[in-house]
Amino acid sequence: MSVTKNPLFITKTLFLLISIAASFTFAQNTISPNSSSCPSQSCGGVREIRFPFRLNGVSRSCGYSDSIFQLDCLHNQAFLNVRSKRYLVRDINYDEFSIRLVDPGVVGSNLSACPLYDTDYDDWPGSMNDNFFDWNVPVVFIYCLAPVNGSNYLEASFCGNRSSIFSNSSGLYSYVVAGERILVSDLEDSCSVARVAQASSRGPAVDYGSLGGIYGGLGYGFELSWFRVLCGECERTLGSCSLEGNRIRCRHYCREDTPIGDLRFGCQLEYYGMFVGFYSAFAIAGVVALRLLIGLPILIAIVVYKWRRRHLAMDETIEEFLQGQNGLTPIRYSYSEIKKMTNNFGQRLGEGAFGTVYKGKLRSGPFVAVKMMAQSTASEQDFINEVGTIGRIHHVNVVQLIGFCVEGSRCALVYEYLPNGSLDRYIFNQQGLEAFALRYSKMHEIALGVARGIDYLHGGCDMQILHFDIKPHNILLDEKFNPKISDFGLAKLYPTNGSGVNLTGARGTVGYMAPEMFYKNVGAVSYKADVYSFGMLLLELAGRRKNMNPVVDDLSQMYFPSWVYEQIHAGKEIEIRDATDEEKKLVRRIIVVALWCIQMKPSDRPPMNKVVEMLEGDRQVGMPPKPFVAPREITEEDR
Repeated sequence: MSVTKNPLFITKTLFLLISIAASFTFAQNTISPNSSSCPSQSCGGVREIRFPFRLNGVSRSCGYSDSIFQLDCLHNQAFLNVRSKRYLVRDINYDEFSIRLVDPGVVGSNLSACPLYDTDYDDWPGSMNDNFFDWNVPVVFIYCLAPVNGSNYLEASFCGNRSSIFSNSSGLYSYVVAGERILVSDLEDSCSVARVAQASSRGPAVDYGSLGGIYGGLGYGFELSWFRVLCGECERTLGSCSLEGNRIRCRHYCREDTPIGDLRFGCQLEYYGMFVGFYSAFAIAGVVALRLLIGLPILIAIVVYKWRRRHLAMDETIEEFLQGQNGLTPIRYSYSEIKKMTNNFGQRLGEGAFGTVYKGKLRSGPFVAVKMMAQSTASEQDFINEVGTIGRIHHVNVVQLIGFCVEGSRCALVYEYLPNGSLDRYIFNQQGLEAFALRYSKMHEIALGVARGIDYLHGGCDMQILHFDIKPHNILLDEKFNPKISDFGLAKLYPTNGSGVNLTGARGTVGYMAPEMFYKNVGAVSYKADVYSFGMLLLELAGRRKNMNPVVDDLSQMYFPSWVYEQIHAGKEIEIRDATDEEKKLVRRIIVVALWCIQMKPSDRPPMNKVVEMLEGDRQVGMPPKPFVAPREITEEDR
């Protein structure tokens, strides 16, 4: 029996074999969890938590590396954290690769509630924002200077934000608008946006034309997809990522008209009826093989070179800094000692902008907190700032740096372990969770301790240390609730005789940053910036609430510093629950001192040694001028 050697037949057959091989190869390129080593978890109503999600405390290998995929189980409810915002998890759909979240401010059936957070597309990393606009409807809370007549404007509670700090909110008209295509140009001229939330467009019979329907949608939640995270590696290699059932498949396609130089090994052929000769198959295979043989080693060499160059540069910067710090007292540990200390990073305490903190234990017995720095230029500078500041000082109200590790690209800082965590959890309700109660007398002791610590930083060393990020979250408490200032990542060293400092940009956390960080005509940036931040901390300590609180019954109380000043100035007594007469006097003293600290102009604020005297003294502290002046008024005064 004879066989006709048809070049077209042979070519098609060869390409078919290549296609089958490629399809088999990339069918394996799917992501699925290892069910034996990572069993499914549950928390409250969320019955199945598995890859890419994992509960806090479960091995990191059981979930995707991005911290946004770690869930907290608190009070039998699952929460997802992103950029200091904590959302309640209602459902995870593994068939659609979606998760449904609810803002804790709108849980329940209260039609006067306000979302705690602005929900923005930019809040979510690329791994979690796919289909953001397709699955959700924007719900916009606005306030207007005049009444608005329009079918889209539904009267609602005022949900203000920081833009209202310098304005009177008592004469405002509040509305909520929901819809798929809301444009800024659609808003009335007298209206401003107060808060933007999201609600699922796929909820059960949600009517966004009524207030009850809008709050029903907010209570149902909004949806995010993690489809992109499973496609990342495929798309980085210019592959085509697709869903097949509930699995994700990655394929690389080539066409008959694809230039030979652009072909990839293992590409899957798509036919368009064009003739391809027998010789082209061998040419393609030869060229691709040649490119692999020559290009792959070169590519690997370039990647290794760039990686080594980058990290060697970082290592050299840190090593040069350490060699110049002869007065440092912290111990230098090896990376193997750090791993042993943390039991191979078994217990994570938290995660910040520059690294992850783990609980550890020294061979001598005491517990420690170990911060593993992220590999970036910013974290390199954070490392240098931390070692260069707290590495040279020792004070009862400043966290102690016990040691550090610099080994290759790995950097770690070892601090004393403070079991009671940060101060913020004892001041106010945090994301809807009940706060622990401390007596006001203990709050006064904490305030005095923090003041003494800042005073030491400003004048107790040969160099002036400006912290630039004083806030409750950066005040840690030991087993006896003694406060210690921590997180010196933004700190700067300056001569003690300097009057002002030079900064390339604003430093700190919004809500605690001094006005001179934004408005140059207020005054020069100096140690008085820390005094302002401490004043804002004192007000939150005394009021046991955020200084800016949009969810209050009385709109005049929305910005606490302004409200409390008016109360004291008018001689009114501030209502304090479960406080003795002596504690009420302490609270009033704390508030008055705080009002001195947050004066608009730095020159009107007292230095920290004077603040310490005012807090610990028995003499009555005089009432300061009203500290809140609109920026335009400052400009006019300076003229």
